Amino acid sequence: MRAEIISVGTELLLGQIVDTNAAYLGQQLAELGIDVFFKQTVGDNPARVRGAVRLALSRADVVLITGGLGPTEDDLTVASVAEELNLPLEPHAEIAERIRQFFEVRGRVPTETVYKQALIPTGARAIPNSRGTAPGVHIDQDGRELFIMPGVPFEMYGMMESYVIPRLRERTGGVVIRSRVLRVTGEGESTVEARIKNLIGGTSPTIAPYAKLGEVHLRVTAKGTPSDVAAQLDAGEAGLRERLGEMIYGTNEESLELVVGRLLGERAATLAVAESCTGGLVAKRLTDIPGSSAYFLEGVVAYSNEAKRDQLGVPATSIEQHGAVSAEVAEAMARGIRDRAGSTYGLSVTGVAGPTGGTTAKPVGLVFLGLATAERTEHRRVNFGTEAGRSGIRWLAAQAALNLLRLHIQRS
Repeated sequence: MRAEIISVGTELLLGQIVDTNAAYLGQQLAELGIDVFFKQTVGDNPARVRGAVRLALSRADVVLITGGLGPTEDDLTVASVAEELNLPLEPHAEIAERIRQFFEVRGRVPTETVYKQALIPTGARAIPNSRGTAPGVHIDQDGRELFIMPGVPFEMYGMMESYVIPRLRERTGGVVIRSRVLRVTGEGESTVEARIKNLIGGTSPTIAPYAKLGEVHLRVTAKGTPSDVAAQLDAGEAGLRERLGEMIYGTNEESLELVVGRLLGERAATLAVAESCTGGLVAKRLTDIPGSSAYFLEGVVAYSNEAKRDQLGVPATSIEQHGAVSAEVAEAMARGIRDRAGSTYGLSVTGVAGPTGGTTAKPVGLVFLGLATAERTEHRRVNFGTEAGRSGIRWLAAQAALNLLRLHIQRS
């Protein structure tokens, strides 16, 4: 079964409101095993609304429309759809009475324009609105179904849950669509895609990569009965793990800092962090996780050379000979914070976040990471370039530091 979503509202086209309704509807339709291939956004214009409905009905079995329901002049959706389908509007006594009662219990008198909401296309069903005055409309057009709902999310959710979803579930026969996301870090999208090229393009399940800042998300999607879907998702995940191995750090909503915290907790290990260019971002991400006090001991932002010497014990000679952005200083920072906190691990970041401060030898985007344990200290040199900007470089540096620790723990 194919569905199409139409969002009505000039404010959506102007970017004044983010269309969260369409995202919600897409998720709900996927849960029902209904494919959504198109989504349209149109302004409050009758001709364009009619055109959008005409196009949707030419290629979809189900059309879900949100927005443009209400008592004001720009609430034109129901009238526009009725005109496109040649269905006269007729008053609905039950809705009119409900509107009257809605205002009466609030001690208010409805205006005549409010009763515009009680006009329903001939042959259509009114979808009750327990959270507002504007009813939804359900039209069966020669086997193709249209559901028109308010743009107010709270009201639309209520109609979906009480009326639309049960109706659509009857038509799907138990088929569902489910997705699972595998999260990759440490490699770019092109490298990841090259490794899984033979898996992309399949139909059962489908696998699609999505590039994020510092990560690549691989969405595995399957359609069928719940048991079939579970088997397909497991097979898809197994194929990806076989090709990508430790590049995959988590699934679905698991963040890198959550995974690192879990690894530390499982080993009863502790961590302290020394940061320069990231300005406390690594510590922030770690402590965003509830319960992080069980493993995170301390964070120091040593931005100046003096702070690196005084708070972390970085030798002045290391800074003078190699500079604050260097492997030697990164390692000294990691050792210093570990000694200071008495932690299992010491993690450090120093670099040039820009946009100024770079040189030919040490350009903007160059970052050194340090990791100290009881046995040894290591470093990693990375260059993120300038494209991500200052905030992006800082995020990428924090991501790389967390991943350095993750890989060390998993390998040890």
